[in-house]
Amino acid sequence: MSEKVLQQEIKECIIDRLNLDVNPEDIDDDAPIFSGEDGEAVEGSLALDSVDALEIVVALNNQYDIEITDNDMMIFQSVNTIAQFVEEKRG
Repeated sequence: MSEKVLQQEIKECIIDRLNLDVNPEDIDDDAPIFSGEDGEAVEGSLALDSVDALEIVVALNNQYDIEITDNDMMIFQSVNTIAQFVEEKRG
């Protein structure tokens, strides 16, 4: 699977799981996914929170049959970091 296809799938997975009103092409592959440390939205981010992160973990586990542990939570920096993690886990 190409990197672009995987990124697109991840965007669609996030949008579907969280019922976001955004199109996949509106999400920058390198943009932060979550709000900043203080809970404030970061420019270009989806401004998601920790509850959303748990939903995304479940969705990715189901879609790609991978395990994401507490130690792996650093992957949620951007769509690119998630895609790299999924690719590594799938071998």
